[in-house]
Amino acid sequence: MRAVQAREAGGPEVLELVEVPDPAPERGQVLVKVAAVGVNFIDTYRRGGVYPMPFPHVVGSEGAGEVVALGEGVTDVAVGDRVAWSDAPASYAELVVVPADRLLPVPDDVDLETAAAVPLQGMTAHYLCVSTYPVQPDDTVLIHAAAGGVGLLLTQLVVSRGGRVIGTVSTDLKAGLAHEAGADIVIRYDQLEDLTKDLPRRVREATAGEGVAAVYDGVGKATFDASLASLRPRGMMVLFGGASGQVPPFDLQRLNTGGSLYVTRPTLAYYVATRDELRWRGDEVFEAVRTGKLTVRIGARFPLADAAEAHRALEGRETTGKVVLVP
Repeated sequence: MRAVQAREAGGPEVLELVEVPDPAPERGQVLVKVAAVGVNFIDTYRRGGVYPMPFPHVVGSEGAGEVVALGEGVTDVAVGDRVAWSDAPASYAELVVVPADRLLPVPDDVDLETAAAVPLQGMTAHYLCVSTYPVQPDDTVLIHAAAGGVGLLLTQLVVSRGGRVIGTVSTDLKAGLAHEAGADIVIRYDQLEDLTKDLPRRVREATAGEGVAAVYDGVGKATFDASLASLRPRGMMVLFGGASGQVPPFDLQRLNTGGSLYVTRPTLAYYVATRDELRWRGDEVFEAVRTGKLTVRIGARFPLADAAEAHRALEGRETTGKVVLVP
């Protein structure tokens, strides 16, 4: 089969399309013919060496497709089932082996390309606003990169829970998409002279001087200080990614002077650790997609062979919504 391999730690140029042996499912696993692959920032962290990985390795962890073979002991999945997953290694490929207990069933009226765009970012948006900081009616929250893959889904889910969203974006197009998703106020951070000072000022102007209940920040280093300064007393800083780089160590006393603030660095794996929680989150997200309550925007599609271009577009902030690869 064809697969995309990172030959060493580095930039997108280390990705190459290679021929590798077809995988075979072992006990408790299934083999899936891949219809589409989700591209995520975690893929770039693993490719670049931010997260330790063996090299060479086949990249990717998310996708959707059709089950074509079962390993020993698998009884609750059948050949022909349409499935999706958020964390199966080596997903940038034509065939992927996935543990049966980590699969999500795809509703009949959700196409597989859309299904590939949902698991990681959809369940991330779900845990952020349902579990990490559970948004309450009339809460105002700040969402960075509000027109990105997580940002658009998270905005819709926050609004569905009665919350109000202030979003940050970098272009007029992205501002329009954030508004369409339900953001009440959209701030062009690229037009601010001093992000650290000007963004908190704009946020407080929009919240009668109080600040926001929570900041959902997947950007990281570039926005962290402005995020902390935008919180109301006892507000929560939810740092769930580092698209601009990893946040350096900081003085915890800042949480005191900022108003007894909270900071957390969550990741999806700990919010879908059990089969029951995985199915709860996944089923709620897919049901929202199926019924039209949650709109999934696929902003860019690339052939599998162009995975390096997909990574360049994602890291260059050239995309909106989800990026997918199609084998």
